[in-house]
This record gives sequence, structure tokens and C-alpha cells, in this order.
Amino acid sequence: MNSEALLARAPTADAPAPHPTAPHPCAPQPVPAPPSSAGAVEVDVEEAEDFLGLLHAEHPDQPLTVRQRMRQVRAEIADTGSYAHTADELVFGARVAWRNSSRCIGRLYWQSLRVLDRRNATEPREIHGHLCEHLRQATNGGRIRPTISVFAPDVPGRPAPRVWNDQLIRYAGYRGDDGRTVGDPAHLDLTEAVRRLGWRAPGGPFDVLPLVVDAPGHEPQLFDVPEDLVLEVALIHPDRPEFAELGLRWHAVPAISNLRLRIGGVDYPLAPFNGWYMGTEIGARNLVDSDRYDLLSVIAERLGLDTGSESTLWRDRALVEVNIAVLHSFQRAGVRISDHHTESRRFLAHLAKEERQGRRVPADWSWIVPPLSGSLTPVFHRYYDEADQRPNFYPDETRARCPRAH
Repeated sequence: MNSEALLARAPTADAPAPHPTAPHPCAPQPVPAPPSSAGAVEVDVEEAEDFLGLLHAEHPDQPLTVRQRMRQVRAEIADTGSYAHTADELVFGARVAWRNSSRCIGRLYWQSLRVLDRRNATEPREIHGHLCEHLRQATNGGRIRPTISVFAPDVPGRPAPRVWNDQLIRYAGYRGDDGRTVGDPAHLDLTEAVRRLGWRAPGGPFDVLPLVVDAPGHEPQLFDVPEDLVLEVALIHPDRPEFAELGLRWHAVPAISNLRLRIGGVDYPLAPFNGWYMGTEIGARNLVDSDRYDLLSVIAERLGLDTGSESTLWRDRALVEVNIAVLHSFQRAGVRISDHHTESRRFLAHLAKEERQGRRVPADWSWIVPPLSGSLTPVFHRYYDEADQRPNFYPDETRARCPRAH
């Protein structure tokens, strides 16, 4: 049987209700998000001042005193309903938003986040060019660099650009006439929407979706992601050569593009950002979740495991083997990735470092604890502060979404 046939999913009547897909551990807060500044909503002066106070407290060597800058910002908000961040404010705000992301285990490196200021880009083709440049810089030949590209904010009377895609690199999903799914079921609707916009879908299990840029004053426009910007890793197992027969692969850069970055009351709806993968995101979620590729039974069968009884723990054994394959394959290809044991220890190092600075560290236990061997990691055995701290990333309720396919 070929790999495409193996990756085709038949519908099941008794399938459990899908749980929220986990595209990346740096995901939106589980608390109500603050209102977007889209439309006629004026920026909250108090939130702006809180941010400026935080910046000046941590970086007192600013060109203006905090009082001088606050006077400027108050006047600008009174005049226009919003204000423009300086380059320093944008960099600091984006980095602190990562520092405050309660669902991200990889925050030890928040100060190294590369911030690309794209606020002046307005034309769809220009925006697409910057998104491609983001992928080029972030991929870095496999030495993945944490990167964020910040596009124009939502301000009163001037909406911001957005994209329909939830990540810059995603695989298509296809509904077959026989009810079977090829590819990623999480992206069935987006796949059908881009096909209606003219995308010629190859029909395979790992087809990279085009980007849909939705910029003010323009119809949504479709752009392919150049092949040379999509670094992919073929998945093989160090001890089981038959694993390669499955034809699995995954892309190297998880660049989230459906969250709005909020800094000092100003919302940036298009601010794609990435770190590098933790192996379990691919091996314990994307490839095996019931509402994603759902390949656990396929992998178990290929590895010759006894699936006749749950007491054989075939699911657990298959899950470990696929995660071994993911880590081995990325490392063999020279692509940066981390394992959940190492990243758990790094998170506790981050927590200790922040506490020494007198800062609270918000964390969502259910996301910080890895989906594989959670109790074997040090992050399992403690409680965390789940406070909502800003700057931060939030779901964008006003984000352009693809029309739901029927």
C-alpha cells in the first residue's frame, strides 16, 4: 500500500468529539482576551501607561523620561484614538509578550526574539514578501531562530491586514467523494476556500497551503509559499527501517499567524511568530491526534505491535516510537528541535531566573506539562500562576476567516 493510501482517513461514526488542536505551545491565553482596538475603539490610556512604566522600569536608559513619553502618548491618543510605538517599544513589547505567554514552555530565550518591524507594509504582495522573508530568516538553514514580524496595528478608522492561515506553513486537507480525508483534517475548510480562489491542489497528504492575505482596500489575495522556504524533514526511525515506508514528514518552522499581539493597548492582528518545535508537538499531537492525522494505529500496525487489546499498551509504545522518529529525523537533518525532558528543565530555569528578577511567571499547567510522559518531567510536580499579564498574544475575534465550506 502506498503512503497516500495509508494516510487517507475513513470517517468513523463513533469518533470522539475533537479537542482543540494544539498548533504550538505558545498559544493564546485561556482567559477572556481584552477587546480589540479595531474600528472606533480608542486605546486605553491606563494600559498604555502601564506598558511604558514597565519598559522604563526594566530599561531606564530611554531617550525620554517616562513622564515625557507618557505626555506624548496621551496627546496622540486624544488626537487620533491610538499611538505609534517607537522601535524600542515594539521590540520590548513583542519580547515581553512571549515572556508572558502562559502556554509556552520555551520562554527561557524570550530576550533573543528577533523582531522585524513591518508596520509600513500595506499592499498584499508586499506583505507576502515580508512573510516569505520571515520564513527565510526564521528557518536559518535549520538553525531555527525565534522571530516575529509585526505588521500595521488596528487603529480607529484604519483596520489592519490579516491572513486567513493560522500558521504560515500548514498542510492541506481534502474531503474525498467516499468520505475519506487525505492530508490534515484541521484544514479542510481552508483548503476548500483556497481552491475556490483558484489554488490548484495537488491532492497529497503533505501539500503546503498557500497564504491568503486580506489587506484593507483589497480583495483577499492568494500567494504560494515558495518551495525553497519550506524546510521539511522526512521522518525515519533509528532502529525500525519499516517506519520510513509510511512516507511521513513535517515542516521545520511553526510560525503562528492567527493571534493578535497586544502591546500597551495597541493590537497588531498580523504578527506571525515562531520558536522551534518541541518533538511532542509533532509526534504526540499533529500526527496522532484524532482530529489531525490520527496515525497511531497505522504506525502500530507498521511496527508489528499487538493492537488486539488495550492491555498491550500498543498506543503508548507506538507513541514513544513516533516521537523517537521525530527527534532522530530532525537531529539527523540538522534541524533544531527539543525534547520534552530538556525543555521542561529549561522552563524551570526560566521560572527561577524570572523570580530572581521579582517577576511573576504565568503558566497554564495543562499546556506546560508535555503530552508524553508528563509525570516524568519536573514541570508536572508543581502549581503555577495563571495570571493574565500584558503585553501578550490573544485570539483575534476580528481576524479574517475563510468561508466555511459546506
